[in-house]
Amino acid sequence: MPGPSRRTILHLAAAATPLLARALPAEAQAGFPNRAVTIVLPVAAGGPGDMLGRLLAQEMSADFGQPVVIENRTGAGGSIGLDYVARSRPDGHTLAIVSNSTYSIAPHLYRLPYNNDTAFTPIAMLAGAPSFLCVHRDVPATTVAELLALARQRPNELTFGTAGIGFTSHLATELLMAKTGVSLMHVPYRGSTPAGQALLAGEIHMNFMEAALARALVLTGMIRPLAVTSRVRSPFFPDVPTLHEAGVEGFESATYWAMLAPAGVPQPILDRIRAVVLARASQPETQEAISGLGFIPMVGDAEAFLRHKAADTALWGEIIRSRGIRLS
Repeated sequence: MPGPSRRTILHLAAAATPLLARALPAEAQAGFPNRAVTIVLPVAAGGPGDMLGRLLAQEMSADFGQPVVIENRTGAGGSIGLDYVARSRPDGHTLAIVSNSTYSIAPHLYRLPYNNDTAFTPIAMLAGAPSFLCVHRDVPATTVAELLALARQRPNELTFGTAGIGFTSHLATELLMAKTGVSLMHVPYRGSTPAGQALLAGEIHMNFMEAALARALVLTGMIRPLAVTSRVRSPFFPDVPTLHEAGVEGFESATYWAMLAPAGVPQPILDRIRAVVLARASQPETQEAISGLGFIPMVGDAEAFLRHKAADTALWGEIIRSRGIRLS
């Protein structure tokens, strides 16, 4: 009689991992961390999310007395990195920092290899990041109203770049089109930095980009910001109106970032991680550093994360369905 297949063995092993973690001896739990802690980032190195992760990793290393290292695992809307975390031994030594692009949007577009609602335990909310609607300086529009008028005159001719299908920069533009009735041409890139560079080079007409990247590129004089996606103005460009102020009523979009652990991490270890993260992220000097990266500090507990997740999942799920967005 043939034995179980390799696939079956791997499936059973993955299913048993949380049970093994709950059976960790008390001395092992008390000794956490006893080696380097890895924070998986499902985004490319060098972007704002990567910089946020590295900032927090440095802070956490000092408290843990162990190295906290960043590992970038990209692909499939971030689900490759999260799948790695979901399959990791839940002993607190493997964590993830995710954005809503990965956690609240990807389930509407990808067939995930994990259950998004049960595979992870939220640790803390960390930060939010509004985006700026920016155009190349050659685009003959200095206001949102002028840009929309131009788009109506030239339907499907103005191009917008994004970090990829299903990322916040993409869905924010779909939300803009849904609210205003304009038609724009989507040009996806592999990340927010390449999309920003494309706008800088004049390859595309417009882009929603995070504050830190927008600030750096605006200083070149090659692009200009027309509006910010948050409901309040940004200290980065206080003279730039919100999209709501610019006439797109009710428009609001932001990327938020949170830390997760695989499901099954023993409560004492979760409590230790959460205490370190919340304490560090709440310090004025850390919040100043986070703000300097273009984020808005949004330190909160697991319940705060779940509220944001629910609202964001509903918003972007409706946009994805109503706009007929599919992976190409």
